[in-house]
Amino acid sequence: MSLAAIPAQAPGEAVLRRQRVRESSARTYARSFPIVPVRANGMTVEGADGRRYLDCLSGAGTLALGHNHPVVLEAIRRTLDSGAPLHLLDLATAEKDDFTTALFESLPPEFAARARVHFCGPAGTDAVEAALKLMQTATGRAGALAFTGAYHGMTAGALALTGNTAVKEPLPSGGDVVRLPYPYGYRCPFGVGGDAGADLSATYVQRLLDDPSGGVTTPAAMVLEAVQGEGGVVPAPDGWLRAMRRITAERGIPLIVDEVQTGVGRTGRMWAVEHSGVVPDAMVLSKAIGGSLPLAVVVYREDYDGWRPGAHTGTFRGNTLAMAAGAATLRYVAAHGLAERAAVVGDRLTARLRDLATELPAIGDVRGRGLMLGVELVDSAAEPDACGARPADPAFAVRVREACLERGLIVELGGRHDAVLRLLPPLTMTDEQAAAVFDRLADAIASVSSAPSSAAGAREGR
Repeated sequence: MSLAAIPAQAPGEAVLRRQRVRESSARTYARSFPIVPVRANGMTVEGADGRRYLDCLSGAGTLALGHNHPVVLEAIRRTLDSGAPLHLLDLATAEKDDFTTALFESLPPEFAARARVHFCGPAGTDAVEAALKLMQTATGRAGALAFTGAYHGMTAGALALTGNTAVKEPLPSGGDVVRLPYPYGYRCPFGVGGDAGADLSATYVQRLLDDPSGGVTTPAAMVLEAVQGEGGVVPAPDGWLRAMRRITAERGIPLIVDEVQTGVGRTGRMWAVEHSGVVPDAMVLSKAIGGSLPLAVVVYREDYDGWRPGAHTGTFRGNTLAMAAGAATLRYVAAHGLAERAAVVGDRLTARLRDLATELPAIGDVRGRGLMLGVELVDSAAEPDACGARPADPAFAVRVREACLERGLIVELGGRHDAVLRLLPPLTMTDEQAAAVFDRLADAIASVSSAPSSAAGAREGR
């Protein structure tokens, strides 16, 4: 074959091919979105082929201000131009001091007044590990309480807390964790749903801990998410969260709240615990607090600061650029009311999606808080269960995600059966962009709903 006869590769195709050959089988998002981003601004991502996409993934919630926000770029450039050291382990720097100040200013005042912060390795999972070790040290106890649907990371201790069995089955046990029922109205673990399901969950937790034959020894901590992200965007009722705080406080069990994905305005408040008024013993923070760069911390009540020097270390605890970008992001979100904006835009999108659900029976449930939204897709032809929920339809959800990408919308899946479309747009999303997200998502679901079934699509090679 002559060179002239060899078809030219599409822009970026060679990059994708090399990724498939060189990278591990564990890669995830690259499988869902076979594009090569070359530029990004705000909510818009441009691929090597020139196509533009609205990004509702936002680095799994990392990009509170979207891609390359001017305030973030200015903070990074200013730090680079200053000649400040970029890596100093945990030594004191002006940038770290400024970030810590901005962070404490953003925390619930009652919590911040008696708080300490520990800088961890750059991923949220390391901060979860640190929080567990902190409470084990402080209480002298082992074990933890965690919940169905939880996601806390991929290192050993964090993975033990995580509910997803698929990622845990090939591995040995990561620790002694007691799994408790998380309130999930649409797929209630007790089969009743609503407030009754949340009340039963709280009653179950309390009675289990007080039962001398319940098999549960007093643990080092309870770990929970105020809104489960990877678990399918399931918000915990505020009353249930207050019950968990009461139950743990009465029994001397530290409460750790994982705010890795919910923090920095995502749910309509700066921190998700603020909706309920709960004051935890520790908060695990990462993702958006680094202003798009890697950063993770655990903030905790000073009463628990019983660590010896070096009790939890890590080489990359001193990312100066991330601290500068994070401080700028925290202050921008607060100064421009982006948490309140997330609440307004999120409520508007939720209302429109729930209206859409009355027209498209494949939408089983719409839920979330602020700009952390989930649309659960179901088999509309199946019989509902006692709570009115139909079986999840993961094959249908995959086709909807593909249809969204075809329409220039990046949206990822999550939830118990990977059948929940998760919306995590930047907090800076405009009204016009929000309307475009809804229109593209609605068109994608309608299009797939009217197409041949998932099984037929598979037979046709789709």
